[in-house]
This record gives sequence, structure tokens and C-alpha cells, in this order.
Amino acid sequence: MPAKPQDSRGGRGIPRQGCSQNERLILSLIRRHGPMPRAVLALRTGLSAQAITNQTRRLIAAGLLDAGEVVRGKVGQPTTPLALSPDGALFLGLKIGRRLAELALVDFAGQIRLHRQEIHPYPAPGRIFDFARQGAQTILDGLPPAMRERVMGLGIATPYRLWDWGREMADWKGFDLAGRLADVLPFPVHLENDATTACGAELIFGRTDLPRDFIHIYVAHYAGGGLVLDGALRHGPTRNAGALGSMPVPGGRQLLDHAAIAALERRIGHALPPDDSGWSVPDEIERAWIAEAAEALAFAVLSSAALADLPLAVIDGAMPARTRTRLTEATARALAAMPAAGIDRPRVIQGSLGRTARLLGAAGLPLAHHFQPDGALDRSKAPLRLAEECA
Repeated sequence: MPAKPQDSRGGRGIPRQGCSQNERLILSLIRRHGPMPRAVLALRTGLSAQAITNQTRRLIAAGLLDAGEVVRGKVGQPTTPLALSPDGALFLGLKIGRRLAELALVDFAGQIRLHRQEIHPYPAPGRIFDFARQGAQTILDGLPPAMRERVMGLGIATPYRLWDWGREMADWKGFDLAGRLADVLPFPVHLENDATTACGAELIFGRTDLPRDFIHIYVAHYAGGGLVLDGALRHGPTRNAGALGSMPVPGGRQLLDHAAIAALERRIGHALPPDDSGWSVPDEIERAWIAEAAEALAFAVLSSAALADLPLAVIDGAMPARTRTRLTEATARALAAMPAAGIDRPRVIQGSLGRTARLLGAAGLPLAHHFQPDGALDRSKAPLRLAEECA
């Protein structure tokens, strides 16, 4: 296996201890808002011009930022916008789905560079381990040595409690996938719930117009969610925050019994392929499923707003864009028709990532660990001023 990156800033190396908090803040602002000159970064962070100059020089030397062409205006000093360097760091993401496992190499700008997938009748733990280990080795072997050293980690997006899916999944109980992969890979391995990573992907790579507080619902084989408060993804003490698929809904069932691809498959009598091109559902059946799913989603959205005063719900899922749009619009209509005396109904909007959300969110786990403020999936609208670092 390739050697781990050096703990040095020499040349274009990335420090294994990660960036400083101020450097992480600068990177997250540029990731969210696009290329920025140093003067704007100083204004957004509250740091001095000298501190910003020192920080950005280090980030350029580490290969994480690129300086663009000088912009000369009619008045004032010329400015140089700073942008994320796509080659600055690389991340592996592994998504475990009911019928599809995916492994991708994602660059620092959030683009998928390499992609591997395997369809399975169900995700057996040994098979997933071999797919991830062999796939990661193949991807690493295909990279030039300098780029191989920039792979900062592997993130895993997986449903929790896979053994609850049926008897054929019993072997997942007690199987430490992250630990076993960490033993054979030369970098950290992170694991998180797949719906939570979908929410994290929207925070890191998705829409830029999100408020500080919202709920994110991802509809795949089953439904799940993510909760964002004060600009950060919240997990809760037992990591059940945002577990909306398990939320009870009217009729004595759970959200995942209605808002799930599995529920649609029961209506059509067969499994749907794990890609948009093979999506073939009679329109009247899809409309009936959307109406049922939207009622359950609207109940979950309004309940979340009543509990946490959330102004927004983001609906996304592993389905074609047209179906996601219809589901989002139907949820908004169902929400508008529900009694809501005493609270403000949240807005309902469509997520931006669709089928790639969980895979990108998996890759976002090591990205957040190394490069987001406090190592968190954080998109605070108004970051607090951090300590001056002039060294």
C-alpha cells in the first residue's frame, strides 16, 4: 500500500494533523461562496489583512488553494481571487445500498473522478469488505505517487442496524466494517448513517441558499433524514437525531413504510434498477405512491417544525429528477393543507444532489474531518471570528 502523507508543509504536502481553524474557515467560505480575494476573506472572517495573507499563502503552498488571474478595476487595488484547487486533496467514498454498492474518488472541489459499483441481491458484509478493499487498492494504484499521497481518507455511508433488514442480513451484527478497512488502508476510515451523509453532502457540496436550521429527508429504498441546527449537522447522544424514517405517522406505521422506494416497488410488483435510465413506472402508479408518500412526509415535516421551529425542509432521494420534483411539490401541497395553528409552516424545497448525495456525503466525512471548521459538517451562515494566527 502507498505510504501515508508526510507531516510536513514542505513543497506541496498536506499536514497530516490537518489545517488550523482559521485555514479551515477560509477553505469552507470559499467552498460555499466560490473564489474570493483576500480582502473579502478578511471581511467575512474578521481576521486582519496580514493574518489572511499568511493563512492563504500557507494554503497555496500546501496545494489547497489556487490564485486566479488578477482582476483590475477602474478604482482601487487589483485583486486576485483564490479558489479551491481540485487536486488539493482527494477522498474515497463508499455507499452501501440495498442493491448497489458504490465506491468513488472525489476531489477537493467535489467532483467524482473515479467510480466503481457492484449490484448485489443484498449487501453481505464480506462481499462489501472485499469490494471496498479491492476497489480502493485499484484506485490508489492508478494514481501518480504525488496524487496518491493526497488521498486523505475513506468515508462509509451505510444504514445503521443493517441486521434489522431481514434474516439474510444477520451477519452484519457485530461486523466492524470501518475497523477492518482501517486495518488494511493507509488513511483514516469514517462511518456514518447513509441518510445523514446525504444531508452532509448538501451542506458541503450542494445548495448555497440554506438557512442555519432545517430538516433534510432522503428517500431511497427506505427513508431517512438529517437535522441541521445553527449551521451544523446534529447527531444526538445516540446518533438518532434526524432518524425520520423511524418517525411514527398516522395509521400506526412509520414514515419509511410510505416514503420509500420499497413501497413503490410493492405497488408495481418488482424491483426497480438502481439508476435513472432503468426507471420505468406507470404514471398512475407513481402518482398514487407520491400522494401517499407526500402525506407522510408532510406529517414528518410539520412535526419537526413544531418541535424545533425549523423554517425549511429539503426533500431529496434516489430517483429521477422529475420524480423528486413531483414528490417535493406534492409534499408542499400536503403540508399547506394540514392544520398548523400556532406555528409557521416550513418551506419545502428540493435537494440538489439526487442519487449522488450519499456517495458524495461519504467522501465528505474525511473532508470534514480534515478541512471543515471544528472537523464538522458545518455551514454556519455567519462564522464566529477565530483567533488571529500571524505566524
